[in-house]
Amino acid sequence: MGEDVRLRAVVELAQAMAAAQTPRESWQAAALGACRALSGSFAALSVWERDLGRLRVLVNAGERAEGEEEFPEREAYPVHQFPEITEFLHERWAGGGEPNAWVETAEGPSGGHFAGYCHQRVSALRRRGRGCCVVAPIVLHGRAWGELYVARPVGAPVFGRSDADFATVLAAVAAAGIAQTERLEEVRRLAFTDALTGLANRRAVDLRLDEGVERHRVDGAVVSLAVCDVNGLKRVNDTRGHATGDRLLERFGSILSLCGAMLPGTLAARLGGDEFCLLSVGPSADEVVRVADELCVRAAELELGDGVACGVASTGDPIGPVRSARRLFRLADAAQYRAKAARAAKPVVAGREGGAGGEGGDDPVVRLADSPPRVAEPGERRRFRGRGIPPAG
Repeated sequence: MGEDVRLRAVVELAQAMAAAQTPRESWQAAALGACRALSGSFAALSVWERDLGRLRVLVNAGERAEGEEEFPEREAYPVHQFPEITEFLHERWAGGGEPNAWVETAEGPSGGHFAGYCHQRVSALRRRGRGCCVVAPIVLHGRAWGELYVARPVGAPVFGRSDADFATVLAAVAAAGIAQTERLEEVRRLAFTDALTGLANRRAVDLRLDEGVERHRVDGAVVSLAVCDVNGLKRVNDTRGHATGDRLLERFGSILSLCGAMLPGTLAARLGGDEFCLLSVGPSADEVVRVADELCVRAAELELGDGVACGVASTGDPIGPVRSARRLFRLADAAQYRAKAARAAKPVVAGREGGAGGEGGDDPVVRLADSPPRVAEPGERRRFRGRGIPPAG
C-alpha cells in the first residue's frame, strides 16, 4: 500500500472518529477504519478491564464469524490467556520500548513472523477461518487501554512488518478519537446528571418530557410524572447538619432509582433541593401509581426525614388535554402540593378525585393546577412550573 493511500486512510479514520457522537459510534469507526486501512476482512476493538482481569470486546466489524455479534454484551477473555497484554504493554514499554503492534498467524510459531506465540489467538484464527491478524495496543492517558485487532482470511497475504507499523499509527489515531468521545460523554454526563445523587437532573427531565409529550401527541403514548418532595429535610439540616441532610437525599435517590427500575424506561431525577421525580413514557397510569405508592412506603421507612409527599399526573387519567410538558408538570406539582398539605402517606393522583366528567374538570388537583397564579404566602411552597412562581433548584 502506497504512502499516499495510507495517509488518506489515516485522515479518513480521524474524520470518522471526530464525527462520532456516542461511544458505540466511536468504537465502530475505529474498527471499520482500521479494517479498511489494513485491507482486512474483520476488525475488533477491545478494552482491558483491569479490575476484572479481562479483555472485553466492544465491537466486531467486517465479516463476522458465526456467533460474533457486532456489539457483544458478554464477549470477554481472561487476560491470562493473552500474556502479551501484560508482558508487552508493561514490561517492554516500561523498559523503554514502544507499544508497537505485532502479528500472529494461523500457522503458529512455525510461521516465521515477529510476534511471541499466543496459543489462544492462533486457535481463534483457525476456528474462525482467518489466516493472520495484527494486534495494536491502544494507549490512553499514558496507560494501556485495550487493543485494536485486524484479521485477514485464509489465503490472503499475511501481514508484514510495515503493516504492523501502520497498525501502531492507526491505534494512536483511534486512541485520540476514543479520548475525545470520552470527554464528550463526560460533558454530557455532567450536563444531565445531579452531582449529589447521580440521578438525572432537571435539564434531562425537560428534554425527556418534551419527547414524551410529542409521542403522546403523535401516537397516544401514556406519559406520567410523579413529583416527590422529601419531608423533614430542613429539620435534618438544622439539627444534624447538612452532611446528614445530603445523606438523606442520597438515600432517597437510591430508593427512587430502585422503584423507577420497576417501570421499563423510567427516568429517575432530582429536580433540585428536596424535589425528585419519576418520568415514565409507555407504562399505564395504574402501573405508575403502584410504583409511586411503593416509593412512599419505602421512603417512610428511612431512618432520616419524614417520608415524602408525592403527586402523580398521567395522560392515562382524566386530566384534560396535555399539549405541553408544562401542563403535566403543573398537574403533578399541584397533586404533590395537596399531598404535602394533607400529610398524605400515599400519592395524590391528578384526575382521580373528581366526578365522572371525564376531563378532570371537577377534580380538585386539576382545578388547582389551572387556577390563576398568585403570590405564595410566606413559607408556603406552592409553585406550579410555568405559572409565574420559580421552580425549585
